[in-house]
Amino acid sequence: FPGTYNARRDNLEGGFWKGLFGTSHGIMIVNAFFENVARDGSNVVLEFRPKPTQDMLVACLWSRWSAPGEPDLLSFAAITDEPPTEVAAAGHDRCIVPIKEENIDAWLQPEPSNLAAQYAILDDRQRPYYEHRLAA
Repeated sequence: FPGTYNARRDNLEGGFWKGLFGTSHGIMIVNAFFENVARDGSNVVLEFRPKPTQDMLVACLWSRWSAPGEPDLLSFAAITDEPPTEVAAAGHDRCIVPIKEENIDAWLQPEPSNLAAQYAILDDRQRPYYEHRLAA
């Protein structure tokens, strides 16, 4: 299915993401992200940017699904967690998890038998301040 997906940090070992966390990690480099929020009874899209402006290394999971007679589906999902105060105040209940540059190799080469180390990388994240505006 086309689209952008999120993998909730509180559900990485169960359900849909089971088997990917600890084995199939990726990174997405972004300097903004967009979220749907309710404003005055309707849906609006907000753009969130870190201040100062910077590239963020967003923790992701990826997968390849195959089915007989169908083309392979390559997919990924950004890992999300509880939002910082300014994102919650803007009306959204999740936020991407940008990891620190020094954790890239450990994130991209996870040890499936040591999920605690992967959670530690998610805990030791960058914590920029996010400004938001209505997306054009």
